[in-house]
Amino acid sequence: MTQSQTKQLFLIVPFLGILFLDGVTHTARDLLSGERPEVADLLLQVPSQDNLRLYEENLEEGSWFVQNLRPVMQSMRFMALKDLGKKAVRGREGWLFYDLGIRYLTERTPQNPIGEPTLNEVVDSVTSFRDSLAERGIQLLVVPAPGKASVYPEMLTTRALKTDQPVNGRTLELIARLEKESVEVVNLFDFYESKKQETPSSGDEPLYLIQDTHWSPEGMRLAAETVANRLLDLGWISPGKEAYDLKEVSLLRYGDVLRMTQTPGIEKWFEQEEIRATQVVNKANGEIYTSDPRSEVLVLGDSFLRIYERDEPGSGGFVAHLGRELGMPLASIINDGGASTLVRQELYRKPDLLAGKKVVVWEFVERDIRFGTEGWQDVPLPDEKREI
Repeated sequence: MTQSQTKQLFLIVPFLGILFLDGVTHTARDLLSGERPEVADLLLQVPSQDNLRLYEENLEEGSWFVQNLRPVMQSMRFMALKDLGKKAVRGREGWLFYDLGIRYLTERTPQNPIGEPTLNEVVDSVTSFRDSLAERGIQLLVVPAPGKASVYPEMLTTRALKTDQPVNGRTLELIARLEKESVEVVNLFDFYESKKQETPSSGDEPLYLIQDTHWSPEGMRLAAETVANRLLDLGWISPGKEAYDLKEVSLLRYGDVLRMTQTPGIEKWFEQEEIRATQVVNKANGEIYTSDPRSEVLVLGDSFLRIYERDEPGSGGFVAHLGRELGMPLASIINDGGASTLVRQELYRKPDLLAGKKVVVWEFVERDIRFGTEGWQDVPLPDEKREI
């Protein structure tokens, strides 16, 4: 028996034991309570992938064994096979990727996806929001944030080096359709690609973090600079009078992809990633950047706006850097994973936040085009309120 087969057997035997014991426990519990065993429901139904998946999900939700032994099995699986689980994908040279971002790029969209928005629904949702804002004299700038694998597909697989076709065709199609509808969109994909084509030096910082789903401080800073330039070029706002400096802050942290594995003790197998972030500070008094709900600019977005801004080092993320470029503090609504619909629902509950606004900047990570929390609902604007 080879070493690889021994490792697989090391996982398979206890796994089968858990499945058997779990099934017996479930059946006994159902019989003692006078209920029909869940396995009977499976056997009495027409065999299908959906029925098997539903049975599996019901077992996971109600299983003491699954809930308590899953971390143990995940640890064993990683130690034996270096498998990171279903939410993480190991790339090249230590790069880690979020599985949902990979699925967005590689998984064929069903003809009639159940529970998933179509591209038409996304376009309709964006244009409806644009039109509602325009009725109040507010402009909308849309900023799809590139997923890590869209910018660095070659760090996921060497096969990406052998094709000239873009990996993010669905996102590019959305951008083209929005532009056809006269929606102002910032195409960071082309901008990042041009940056990658520049001759790199050995000390250049990647645009995305190695262990994380999000952009690096440099990738974030370039995105904020690009958005600010677009706003000023459009003439939607004038530069403010606030002057800001940058304060360098070095961080050591594990990326969110490692945390997603939920594998106990996995950190000891990886080194923390060194991050050179920059806080935005007021030049006059040295205080760190703070938002202002009365600002002319409102920024909506997800965890791409949260990183460095609301977690370490604080006031060093996209919103603060955009405020620095524009010379003014900004208002913001940030919801991890909820930029497609949840941020607009939160805006509906905060009518005062739209008072005095000239511009809304709406960022969402590209995978949310298909997998956004609560989809792409048509959310109305709140009733107009007095200025705050």
